[in-house]
Amino acid sequence: MKSQGFLRPYRSELSGRNQLARAVWALVWALFCRPSPRPLHAWRRLWLRFFGARVARRTAIYPSARVWAPWNLEMAPGSGLGDGVECYNVDRIVLEEDAIVSQYAFLCTASHDITDPGRRLITAPIHLGRSSWVCAGAFVHPGVTIGEGAVVAARSVVVKGVAPWAVVGGNPARFIKTRVLRSDATDSTVPPKPEPETK
Repeated sequence: MKSQGFLRPYRSELSGRNQLARAVWALVWALFCRPSPRPLHAWRRLWLRFFGARVARRTAIYPSARVWAPWNLEMAPGSGLGDGVECYNVDRIVLEEDAIVSQYAFLCTASHDITDPGRRLITAPIHLGRSSWVCAGAFVHPGVTIGEGAVVAARSVVVKGVAPWAVVGGNPARFIKTRVLRSDATDSTVPPKPEPETK
């Protein structure tokens, strides 16, 4: 087999200031947020904001969630990070209004270039549209946008953008069906205007 060359030792491309800020943040979360009672979302929002997060009122961040870099997090009203969620936001993560990330899901904004001998860091933001839902244990790849009202089924691996009001699942995630909401008044279906395929 022909030699493919050699890997170089990996060296972090993140600044010393960034690494220090993350170390201080991790300590603060461990001491003041992780042990806090589940209903004290306002207390955890306070600390996230202090470290640069743009977190609206009426958001829920559970104590066992892990936010890698608060300064790269934006959460609109009604959005939430559930128990055990990994918010690996080396790049930005934005949750629009009422976007929900359920327990043990992993939002990943960074990877490494496997063709580069030094394994160069690659980052891309993640955007969750209004009323979207990432279900339990799902993995969302760097650069993914999940459209308004879309649902990512439990344990799915999402590597491409998800169209508004689509339900996707599997590894890799594929279109399952269009999400259609019932009307409270008549109990009839009220279809939104989806594009029922993964981008």
